[in-house]
Formats: sequence, structure tokens, C-alpha cells
Amino acid sequence: MPATTLEQLKGQTVVVADTGDFQSIQKFRPRDATTNPSLIAAAAKMPEYAAVVDEALNWAKSEAAGKSADEQVKLAVDRLAVEFGMRILQVVPGRVSTEVDARLSYDQQASEAKARQLIAMYEKAGIKRERILIKLAATWEGIKAAENLEKDGIHCNLTLLFGFHQAVACAEAGVRLISPFVGRILDWYLKSTGKASYPAAEDPGVLSVTRIYDYYKKHGYKTEVMGASFRNVGEITELAGCDLLTIAPKLLAELDGMTAELPRKLDPAQAAARGGDKIHIDRALFDKMHGEDRMAFEKLKEGIDGFAKAITELENELKPRL
Repeated sequence: MPATTLEQLKGQTVVVADTGDFQSIQKFRPRDATTNPSLIAAAAKMPEYAAVVDEALNWAKSEAAGKSADEQVKLAVDRLAVEFGMRILQVVPGRVSTEVDARLSYDQQASEAKARQLIAMYEKAGIKRERILIKLAATWEGIKAAENLEKDGIHCNLTLLFGFHQAVACAEAGVRLISPFVGRILDWYLKSTGKASYPAAEDPGVLSVTRIYDYYKKHGYKTEVMGASFRNVGEITELAGCDLLTIAPKLLAELDGMTAELPRKLDPAQAAARGGDKIHIDRALFDKMHGEDRMAFEKLKEGIDGFAKAITELENELKPRL
């Protein structure tokens, strides 16, 4: 029986599950898993996870006894992300990504403090920090927070990454991993051009990740590239060979049902010829390039706003259950 496309992909790329539903993770046996506020909020609404939510609420009430309901519910949301993370780590052999509150994306000190708080929760539960990636939005403040955290052995996943300037700044900061959002880049170009679709090889999100991958490999950066936010399997197969790809269960199932041969598309050996010249990004150049990249500017803001809204809605849903 021929190998499935998913099995072939696992031979070239680390496959990561993009979900907070740890029951679905078991089916596809990824190495790692990622979560975000929207995924956690969706999983928290599933009846099968009611006990997980109750556990987080009870923990927060105990830890924040005597404090306001608002303070307790904020702590409960953090704890819920950690509770899901701990359960995910029972079914994946590698790492889980847990996100810092998106409302802190432009506050470096608060982001660092929240990251250390999340790591402390994991370590108190017996989970080593090597198995956790702290997710931070790839704002300048988020990147600088990650730079400091990495120096203390707290590894970071810089998310909501849309522009090349964000990727270069992350590499220079020594972050462990970045998550370029392939599908959301495509969304922007479809809307701005009026096109109905792009061929997979010309997909703007695919081209963005390919450029970043080649640049990193050519110049010897250790930061891992993990394509994320896919809209179709064509985007995934065009990035076969990327360091990691984080994929939603629906698309994992689609790949698992395919048997087409999967050629490798990204390869360090080819990067030297395609990676471009090395550049240095300081705050001024970051701001300049970000302002000139309308897609990155708009999608970063939209992404932060969306994740912040998901957290606020989750807090509002949990508060009555306190």
C-alpha cells in the first residue's frame, strides 16, 4: 500500500497539530502541537472538556482567593491554556505552544512577565520548560521580549508573522521558532486583488515562507520556520521540506487520505542560491518596513485584535462559572 501524503510529509518536515482538541491530536500522531486563544476558546466550549474548564476555574479561585472576579477569571484563562497544554503533552512527544495574552502585544515588560508566569505554572506541574514554546505576537516589543526570554532558556514561538522584516528581526533576536501565517497572507491578496484563487506554487503565503526559509538557511540562522494558518493542502505540499508545518485536523485528515507522490520543495542545499543578501533590522528600519508593507501592517493588527477579542469573550463566558 503506498504511503499517504501525510506520511511522506512527516519524512521531510516536522508535522505539528494546530488545535486545542487533544483528542483529535491522538489520531494523527504529530510531534508537536500549537494552540492560540481562538482554539482554546473553541475547545473550552466542547462538553467533553467541561472538567478541564472546571479544574482551571477551581485552581484560579484557590490561587486568587480574596481577589476580584476579574482578576480570578484572568488567572483562570491562563491556567486553562496551561491545562490544555499539559494534556496535549501527554499525547505528543515534543512541544506545545502556549500563547501570551494578545492584549499585551505592545508591552514588552508585561509580555515577559506573563511568559514567566506561564512557564512557572508548567514547571510547578512537573513539565520542563524545554517542552514549552511561549507564543508572542511578532511586534517589535514581542520580539524583544522573546530575545530576553530566550537568554533564560524560555523558548519562544513568534506568531502573527506576515512580513520579511518581522522574520529577520526574529532571527537576529535568536528566537527558537517563527510561525508565518500562510493562509492569512493569501486572504489579504485575494481580497486586495479581487482574484478568486492563486496556483499553489504562486500563492503569496507560500512565496513568503519560501523566501524566509531560504534566507535563514543561507545565512545560518538557527531559528526554525513553521508555516501556519493553511487554507488548502496545496499550500502545505508546496512547503514540503520546511522545518515544521502546523496543520489543522481537517487538513491533516485530507493529507492522510491522499497517496500522491510528494516531492520536496524546500531544501537547505538550494537556499544558498536563493536566499538573498543579509540585512540588519533595528527599530527604525522595522517600523519603516512595517509601515510600507500594507499587508503585514493590516494583518498583524487584525490578528492581535482577533486574539484579544477571543480572550475577552472567553473571560466573559467563564466569569459566571466562578
